[in-house]
Amino acid sequence: MNRVFVGLYGLLLAATAAHADPGTPAEVSAPDVWAFKLTPSYYVTSHEKDAVDVNLRANHGPHALWLGWYQRGNEFRQTRTGYEYTAQLPFGQLVPSVQLASGGFAGGSINAQIGDPVYVLLGFGRTNMRDYYNLNFDPNDSVVYGIGTRLLPKSNLSLFTVRDDRLHTGQTVSHLVWRLSPDDDQRWTLDLSTKHGRATPDDDLVSGVALSLTYDYRDVFVRLARDRKVNFSAEDQSRFTVGLRF
Repeated sequence: MNRVFVGLYGLLLAATAAHADPGTPAEVSAPDVWAFKLTPSYYVTSHEKDAVDVNLRANHGPHALWLGWYQRGNEFRQTRTGYEYTAQLPFGQLVPSVQLASGGFAGGSINAQIGDPVYVLLGFGRTNMRDYYNLNFDPNDSVVYGIGTRLLPKSNLSLFTVRDDRLHTGQTVSHLVWRLSPDDDQRWTLDLSTKHGRATPDDDLVSGVALSLTYDYRDVFVRLARDRKVNFSAEDQSRFTVGLRF
């Protein structure tokens, strides 16, 4: 387990934890309409029991709530919930968020997307360092910085880094994310990342590469991911996700 917080991706990551895709604005539904996203995932990790994660996210205008459940065999289970608010400002978006999880975990973050169609990504987050299974697979007592653009045809391209600035682990993950929407019904998202750092300050340094591919068709999406040295451990992980928006 990593003692980290999923909140830094309120603006940056469509992971099973319930946040928006890298380099894209946070999801905002019509002001008077509730929009839901159900995301079940299955994790296969070397030398560990398989795990499941189910997340339900609800958006109402600039408000977003989520409720999730993670379980790895009989070894570890955790329920989590969170809230984020997307403020539309003249310079872009500002997204504060909070999250709680069983076992006493709590954390918060604030993220910004500045500019358009070329934009800057900035983020900062803190936790109470209670046990928490990290479902975005990046350091989160961290800072985020990066750039992106929507100038390419039908595309959104971003490059950003998530870096531990508190726990002295040297954990650093850099993402290159390309989102392509060939038409109104389809969307492809490719996320290539590299990592280096330690699970704790006393552990050995590890390096790894991860690749995630997501395909959206209307209200249904499928994601496949392969992650070497997942969460800065010695293990490799494959992830399988299906989802439905309604």
